Amino acid sequence: MEFPQDFTSRERALLGSRFDELYAYATPQPARGVTVNTLRCTPDWFAAHVDFAAEPSKFCPTAFTTAADYRPGRHPWHHAGVIYAQEPSASAPAALLDVRPGMRVADLCAAPGGKTSQLAAALQGQGVLLANEFVAARAEILRQNLERMGVANAVITNEDTARLAAAMPARFDRVLVDAPCSGEGMFRKEAVAAAQHNDGLVAHCAELGAEILENAAAMLAPGGVLVFSTCTFAPAEDEAQIAAFLAKHPEFTLCDLSGCGFGRPGEANRAPAGFQAEYTRRIWPADGGEGHFMAKLQKAADADAPTQPKIKPPKAVKPPAEWLDFAKTYFPFLAACPLTAAGERLLLPAPGSEALNTAKLRIVRGGVPAGTVLKKRFQPDHALFMAYGAQCTNREELTLADPRTAAWLRGEEIDAATAQNGWCAVLVDGFPLGCGKVSGGRIKNHYPKGLRNLQ
Repeated sequence: MEFPQDFTSRERALLGSRFDELYAYATPQPARGVTVNTLRCTPDWFAAHVDFAAEPSKFCPTAFTTAADYRPGRHPWHHAGVIYAQEPSASAPAALLDVRPGMRVADLCAAPGGKTSQLAAALQGQGVLLANEFVAARAEILRQNLERMGVANAVITNEDTARLAAAMPARFDRVLVDAPCSGEGMFRKEAVAAAQHNDGLVAHCAELGAEILENAAAMLAPGGVLVFSTCTFAPAEDEAQIAAFLAKHPEFTLCDLSGCGFGRPGEANRAPAGFQAEYTRRIWPADGGEGHFMAKLQKAADADAPTQPKIKPPKAVKPPAEWLDFAKTYFPFLAACPLTAAGERLLLPAPGSEALNTAKLRIVRGGVPAGTVLKKRFQPDHALFMAYGAQCTNREELTLADPRTAAWLRGEEIDAATAQNGWCAVLVDGFPLGCGKVSGGRIKNHYPKGLRNLQ
């Protein structure tokens, strides 16, 4: 492809004869793939049962490459949150963060949610995940994706990172910053990235990335780990960005990513002298990805830990009798859980969210919407079944080969074979596809209209 002239001039000056090698794409079309949601299944199970071509990716243990012309968005497993459509190399930064169950984790630039869902899967429902997106419309997309993936322990915010840092200083064990950038790694996938590219955009993105990185560092607890990534090649946004940050923050050290198994070392001539650029990691087009940069930073265990602001937990509400009757019938393990409210909607708070000071922040979602009480009846929410449907006491079990699966995703009523009268979870291969209501051997479809396969 033809790159923007200012970009080509800069990169040829930096790379010399290596330009043509590194910017020769490894695949004739943009690489495509899926990342497996390990809240649903293991990568091994997926590989053994998948009905489309998928090969393990070198960029992440849970990622797979697919055919360049394959679109997984209509596959039942996509609807069930088993997979997330994601360019394979984009799965690399989250995997580098080494998230483990029980941690407090923050993703500060989270939409649309691919990396966020990886972090949530690594937590396995233990600990809490703060998923932030500054742009409101993108925060809504993030919410939809995390709901589809069955994430129950996420607090989704629509905030400036400075407000997050002020509210929750030194609060997180792990922080991911997939920074807004000039998008030079997106030239082939998105024509607008090449059309809008200029040196002013690079400078603006570098400034914005530096601001977010500062706030991320403030939110990281002593001993914690931060991964900073971009999908650009611009030195000002990558190696030089990290070098400038480390010069200001002696409490941070740069971790060596040379053993990560993909990509190539960062470029020394893109940063000030003395910076260990080889510790960072780059994915060039020649490496099988569109383009990424990653740096892993650790905060000293003896770094200053500021006094935490007083946390005001969300106000609990008395469980309505209608909810208790519903929960005891279909989700007995939820009946004793605390509830909060957002308007008329009842919420099951994200486990661990009581440790986060979110009272004055813009919250998009603070747990799993359970449903609402309407005319003295409980109307469950789709999100409740996406999070806990596999544990519902009344289930309709479908498979990929069952023609009722496609009918369900089109919004049609289907015959009941395993579910009894009343509310039921509808599952495909054991993975939730929302809920329906059974009467007379038929299941009335409650799959949200906006999510259906209508073609």
